[in-house]
Amino acid sequence: QVPLVESGGGLVQTGDSLRLSCATSGRTFIRDVVAWFRQGDENERHFVAGIIYGTGATYYADSMEGRFTISRDNAKNTVYLQMNSLKLEDTAVYYCAIIRYSGSWLPHYEKPYGYDSWGQGTQVTVSS
Repeated sequence: QVPLVESGGGLVQTGDSLRLSCATSGRTFIRDVVAWFRQGDENERHFVAGIIYGTGATYYADSMEGRFTISRDNAKNTVYLQMNSLKLEDTAVYYCAIIRYSGSWLPHYEKPYGYDSWGQGTQVTVSS
């Protein structure tokens, strides 16, 4: 398991923006899928966005695409989640997770069960 640290959460109003960061030290993400999941009061983690780190290809849950953008910074070994036009329903704990990339994007990358490493999460609270 690889230590991951999320940061950037906070309390914002509807329509505001946040950028979350997922970082590690001592290794690269280049062989991995890095994904963001979120968990609200329902106690289930839902896929938000993922990136094939080595190529930069990105994938989004249908409800997120257009407002959220996932990206990477190779020099900093960091993956970002830019969140715009935040809504009340975006309130959740956001988690970063990694899994070894198998060579093609498959449906299981959008489910939490196979991911090997998880951060502690960062709280995003959207209020009106």
